[in-house]
Amino acid sequence: MIADVERYLTQHADRFVEELKDLLRIPSVSGDPAFRGDCRRAAGFVRERLAAAGLSAEIVETAGHPIVYGEWLGAGDDAPTALVYGHYDVQPPDPLDEWVSPPFEPTIRDRRLYARGATDDKGQMFTHVKSVEAWLKAAGRLPVNVKFVIEGEEEVSSSNLDRFLSERRDRLRADIAVISDTSQFGPGMPAITYGLRGNLFVEVIVSGPAQDLHSGMFGGSVANPANALAAMIAALHDEQGRVRIPGFYDEVLPLSDAERERLANLPFDEASYLQGLGVSAAWGEEGYTTLERRWTRPTCDVNGLKSGYLGEGPKTIVPARASAKLSCRMVPNQDPVKLTQALCDFLRTNCRPGLELEFKTRPGGRALVFDPDSPWMAAASRAIEAAFGTKPVLIREGGSIPVVATFREVLGLDTLLVGWGRDTDNLHSPNEHFTLEDFHRGTHASARLWAELAAAAGIEDRG
Repeated sequence: MIADVERYLTQHADRFVEELKDLLRIPSVSGDPAFRGDCRRAAGFVRERLAAAGLSAEIVETAGHPIVYGEWLGAGDDAPTALVYGHYDVQPPDPLDEWVSPPFEPTIRDRRLYARGATDDKGQMFTHVKSVEAWLKAAGRLPVNVKFVIEGEEEVSSSNLDRFLSERRDRLRADIAVISDTSQFGPGMPAITYGLRGNLFVEVIVSGPAQDLHSGMFGGSVANPANALAAMIAALHDEQGRVRIPGFYDEVLPLSDAERERLANLPFDEASYLQGLGVSAAWGEEGYTTLERRWTRPTCDVNGLKSGYLGEGPKTIVPARASAKLSCRMVPNQDPVKLTQALCDFLRTNCRPGLELEFKTRPGGRALVFDPDSPWMAAASRAIEAAFGTKPVLIREGGSIPVVATFREVLGLDTLLVGWGRDTDNLHSPNEHFTLEDFHRGTHASARLWAELAAAAGIEDRG
């Protein structure tokens, strides 16, 4: 039956692109209340497409933007169940003047589909909707049971998703989760991501005098919040690039020789990587390669700094306040709650007299690593190789996808992270795009995945 499914995918490929364009025209920017109605329109569009594909689908209200839930459970109790996650919300399109074509008017140039959300995540999510449609229309059934959870708050921390998953824990029971919100390793080099770093966020506000002071009259007699904050930040790392927060590395597991060899064998061109970033040299924790630093080691970074007078010309003051936004990326075993407190304690210890500190924190997420040799990984590898014509590489990612940790903690699920896009698709940036070839190959890989997951469970005579 897979031949019938793939024939259907090929015959309807142009229609799939047009439907994706319709979804991309909806400016579902979840972080801006002005687009609340558009987020609801996007949820309705996804529900309609799931229903048209042959699934039972509904919109679930939350305190924020709606969640779309769909399911097809006709494969039977002995068949595996896959839980597909994606999101219909997008980042703001700013700066608008850097877009070649308007961000919500999907445009094809050089076989690339340009629009906000093209890759992150409307286009990638849509491949799974269309692959399920192909099975149900061409074969009459799927070889596995499928459940879809498509949310509208991924770009604003998924604040209502955890409650939805907890309240529907029994209904969402599955064998494996599937997410396409990652990237290939490189053009023509598909990848399965088996590890993600966790994260934590802290904003520190340093307050000194009641108001800005004349630096000639008062400078040197009281602590300058900006100077003090700069010293606190400088103290975070030693000369070898290691983080100096007490206990930061206590729970970090050493990399195995096998994993270091796997990463070393990836076709990574460091010179091209640095050139693409516009920097002349790599820097980081001593004793580790660039890929190891990016994917497998914990970090602490300044994300933003603010203090004093920032207008044109001089203004000689001791600023009354200074602030910084910090984040840490964590590896497996590290506890975001424990390390958030350790970071705040470290900054407090290194603060100068006469200053007060205020901390604003946000919930962090734990890192995860999955077994790269599991039967589900092998099934995904076979599906991707059939669609892309080359075996995928196994990689880790330095970023975080919080729902992956939630799936494990709440539902007990591991996740297949199978991304069809590229890290050059300008995610979160102007001129975001999705290569049409990758969109179509991703749809074929998704269709193959359902058959391979069934085969991994010993059900090869279905579908």
